[in-house]
Amino acid sequence: MEEFAKLLEALVYTSSRNRKLTLIARYLRETPDPDRGWAMAALTGEIDFPAVKANTFRNLMKERVDPVLWSLSRDFVGDTAETASLLWPDNPAVETNAPSLAEVVDTLSALTRKSAPAELPKLLNRLEENERFALIKFATGGMRIGVSARLAKTAFSQAFDVPVEEVEEYWHALDAPYAELFAWAADGGDPPDVMGRPMFRPFMLAHPLEDVAIDKGVDLAEYAAEWKWDGIRVQLVRVAGETRLYSRSGDDISATFPELLDVLSIDAVVDGELMVRGDVQGGETGSDKQGGAASFNALQQRLGRKTVSKKMLAEAPAFVRLYDVLLLEGADLREQTWEQRRAALEAFMPRLPDSHFDLSNLVEARDFAHLAEIREGTREDAIEGLMLKRRDAPYIAGRKVGLWYKWKRDPLLIDCVLMYAQRGSGKRSSFYSDYTFGCWDGDPDSGAELLPVGKAYSGFTDAELKKLDKLVRQTTLNRFGPVREVERTLVFEVAFDSVHTSKRHKSGLAMRFPRIHRIRWDKPVHEADRIESLRSLIRD
Repeated sequence: MEEFAKLLEALVYTSSRNRKLTLIARYLRETPDPDRGWAMAALTGEIDFPAVKANTFRNLMKERVDPVLWSLSRDFVGDTAETASLLWPDNPAVETNAPSLAEVVDTLSALTRKSAPAELPKLLNRLEENERFALIKFATGGMRIGVSARLAKTAFSQAFDVPVEEVEEYWHALDAPYAELFAWAADGGDPPDVMGRPMFRPFMLAHPLEDVAIDKGVDLAEYAAEWKWDGIRVQLVRVAGETRLYSRSGDDISATFPELLDVLSIDAVVDGELMVRGDVQGGETGSDKQGGAASFNALQQRLGRKTVSKKMLAEAPAFVRLYDVLLLEGADLREQTWEQRRAALEAFMPRLPDSHFDLSNLVEARDFAHLAEIREGTREDAIEGLMLKRRDAPYIAGRKVGLWYKWKRDPLLIDCVLMYAQRGSGKRSSFYSDYTFGCWDGDPDSGAELLPVGKAYSGFTDAELKKLDKLVRQTTLNRFGPVREVERTLVFEVAFDSVHTSKRHKSGLAMRFPRIHRIRWDKPVHEADRIESLRSLIRD
């Protein structure tokens, strides 16, 4: 536990990606099994202790520290683990001997909701301040230390000089603490035996297509264009009679979409966009007509659910719009060209039920100017933009320049008024960086009120963040826990992809991917847009 705590502390205090890689790689080389495996599970978000949540520690703190002091401190620091590790009362009567990470796992795994409040203090009393911080982060799974799962796996590959693509491919077929993976990478053993397991294969990803890429010689004749659908990218895997559905990050989401588990009767790995059925007609441009997909807002009602009701299955049935096929009846097609895989996928489609699968249509265009016209002329909610895929490209995990491009349509813009602000997390925990904004519900000159329509925490520079933080502090009207209500003095130009009706918000609207496009320091708040302007953009 001591070395893991030192690792987290060092990671928190460095912003350098290369330095983070070096720190994690060194820890993995120098730390014995199984501690290093449990550390990797924590860094990649692959660990969970159901009986221990952040609220468990908050309740423990309120029993030992004045609740008002705790709330004020937590609000100021912006991180439960850091605040609790600093305020936890030292007990000189308890001998401190930090347990190993494996011991911590055994202890946390044995806890129940009932026993946790009594057992966790015994563990915390054995730890120093930085170790308490590490324990709480480890136990709750909320690292937020600037290390992504991809970066941790890259550090693993660098530590033992093995390809990161192979690490990722084995990763999702193995369980923590990954003894087989370390035996292969660190000790030179045989590769992990993953045959016969419905394992996840890392996705091939795309680079944004900038106008400069066209000028540098991206020849449209060498690429196929298809719609970029607005669902969630998934991989459906069937091996030896078992089917799994994986998200883009490799999470198993099979339980959330049970209707897809019995419809793939052939051993295969397919790549596509998961959506729900609806009446929205997407891609109705030129000769391409493909509908049946509802907006992302409809899909969102099903995401993250552990159980799905019969009513929801009937009202929002899921299907997969297929892009690619990676493996088919024992044959690995990833080394084949896109054109060869597309032909194999088209030949495979008649063997799949059209109730749960269809094929993403290609988009025909004379040249880039024509393709740009098609892209901007399509505003259906089920479409984000276009994909360009090099016809001779194999299926390669990760982003490889020149093979796949994504060309998102330009965002919608609307002027909104800043209403509320909240502190960020991690490096932004000292700044008010999360902003709620609204539009006028009528004519502001006639007394109309502002209604919240969205929240954003990106799209501004560090210098702008400091100015915004200062404005929030100087114009605070009310405090609601960690949230500050501010005077209506500032207009944001907000960019977003689409807007939908929502019963969860007072305005009746919800934005898709809102972000700050510009800060309109110059614009009077009464000139901000009205709810009706935003409502007119709904395409449901």
